[in-house]
Amino acid sequence: MSSKNLQLTQNPVRKERLGFRLDEQTKDLIERAAHLESRKLTDFCIAALTDAARRTIAEHETLILSELDRKVFFDTLMSPPQASERLVRALAEHKRRIIS
Repeated sequence: MSSKNLQLTQNPVRKERLGFRLDEQTKDLIERAAHLESRKLTDFCIAALTDAARRTIAEHETLILSELDRKVFFDTLMSPPQASERLVRALAEHKRRIIS
């Protein structure tokens, strides 16, 4: 585990700030939820925002395929199509540019 990830799981030193305004109803809702979990408001907000950020990142970094998509993908991996003449020329040009 990298030191940055390890720091996120332990009690990191909080030196960065994040500020935003919200309406009274939203603040009351968040305060109530923090109270119900017997947590400080800041700790509750950090945990909730961190969880939401991780979920969002995971959703965007995860590729979900249908059964048909999965079958086509793996079939193509196992039996790749013959390279077209255009692809062969493009690869040759790429090698020429990279090597020289």
